[in-house]
Amino acid sequence: MRTLSRLLIPAAALTVLLVWLWLTPPGLLGKADALGYAVCHRIDERSFHFDDGRQTPLCARCSGMYLGAVLGLIFLQWTNPRRSGFPRREVWIPLAVFAAAFAFDGANSYFYLMKSVIPGRLDWIPTFYLPNNTLRLFTGSGMGLGIAALLYPAFNQSVWRQAPASPILSGWKQPALLLALMAAADLLVLTDWDIIIAPLATISAGGVLLVLTLVYSMAWLIFMRQENAFDTWSELGLPLLAGMTIALLQVTVIDLFRLWLTGTWGAFPLG
Repeated sequence: MRTLSRLLIPAAALTVLLVWLWLTPPGLLGKADALGYAVCHRIDERSFHFDDGRQTPLCARCSGMYLGAVLGLIFLQWTNPRRSGFPRREVWIPLAVFAAAFAFDGANSYFYLMKSVIPGRLDWIPTFYLPNNTLRLFTGSGMGLGIAALLYPAFNQSVWRQAPASPILSGWKQPALLLALMAAADLLVLTDWDIIIAPLATISAGGVLLVLTLVYSMAWLIFMRQENAFDTWSELGLPLLAGMTIALLQVTVIDLFRLWLTGTWGAFPLG
């Protein structure tokens, strides 16, 4: 079975990659758009824009969420390599606040949009404040850090033969530093400078594939009964490739279905 996997997984990965590259818009930002297209509504007025008017691959909220997830995963790998313990309560409290803010701002923004699409139908639901992309970015970033705080130890618990059980983000210095880095990244996005937005937008779109790859790699290990069987990253090459293949296949299927449904690589038509 494992010998067969070594042959089939690379072939499947190459096939899915070539099909996706062929079907999706050209250029690096075109491919980033296709990644965002699979998970995000991409409504123009809820997205950041380049100087030429082109919108970013993800809306403001999703940009923050996936940028936060990527930053969180990199930070945890740098400061807490292979740790498999979930954060302590003092860390979960602010993460829970971030999740609540994400949900509240998202609901407020959603109902504000629906009131403009179907006037008079939802007037009984209050609008607590006018939604804006700055709030979407920051609440999305907080949610992204929460995703990283869950995904990183779960991945380590599933993969490594020996993983320290100590919790990630111990003490107060590491969480404070991570929050400061996230705030700095968000402020950079708000500069509206193409030279800054372009790489950050590409990273956030790549975060879609990264998060899905890690999730599907764990699922693959469970399916193949290979949990906790690895000691080095080089040994993980095949499971990670399998996870990425499944992730990209999912993105491709959603892309094609949405394109067939809407006829556009842009936002969902409203009204």
